[in-house]
Amino acid sequence: MFDLSDHVSIVTGGNGGLGLAYCRGLVKCGAKVAVWGRNETKNAEAIAELREMGGDVEAYQCDVTEEASIAAAFSKTLERFGRVDSCFANAGGAGFRGMSHQVGRKTWLEAIDLNLMSVVQTWAPVTEHMLAQKIPGRLVVTSSIAARAGTGGAAGYSTTKAAVIGLVQALGVELGQAGIRVNAIMPGFIETEMSMDTSQAFQEAVRRRSAIGRIGELEDMEGIAVFLASRHSDFMTGQGVVLDGGNSIFPL
Repeated sequence: MFDLSDHVSIVTGGNGGLGLAYCRGLVKCGAKVAVWGRNETKNAEAIAELREMGGDVEAYQCDVTEEASIAAAFSKTLERFGRVDSCFANAGGAGFRGMSHQVGRKTWLEAIDLNLMSVVQTWAPVTEHMLAQKIPGRLVVTSSIAARAGTGGAAGYSTTKAAVIGLVQALGVELGQAGIRVNAIMPGFIETEMSMDTSQAFQEAVRRRSAIGRIGELEDMEGIAVFLASRHSDFMTGQGVVLDGGNSIFPL
């Protein structure tokens, strides 16, 4: 059902963590993948792994907070693959930690650049391409369950991850009749380098509140990427899909 042969995906931050998990799922179903990442060493390692799986993949160094870098990576992607059918705006970060009232304007704007404007800037040339070529494309962003839950000490992260849900809803309406679907993935606690940089007490609390008795693994993220890239998600747009092992529904 989920044959993605001849489908071309861009995955920003696809050289590790959630992004690389998306890439694995896409490659397993036959998609061609352009990995955009800042770290050339990690890019090379990711490409080696995906090619070992049989993937038709390429990596391009890209900083998604810089429009010129995005333009260069997109141009190289089109030159290599000829088209783009889906774009996973996954690159981002935790942003600042600390009391929000003690954080200055510059730091807040950096968080917004990292997790919101990077998505806007990445999707701009992709959307223009999809509209010009009449491609029934897919735009997907990595949000977080933190968009719906209080996260003291990480207001920048929660705020920006909530903001991309608003962006997804607006673009879902804006682009729907052109055949472009826009959705968000909202992971809970998944074993990544960033998420594991938390206290042991926090990690144990997450495990206790999991309805299925464990925290997320990277393999858990492969299928949702395939679904949202495929035509089987044709009737879904403007949505945030929660993958948190039932953490958010666990009774108090």
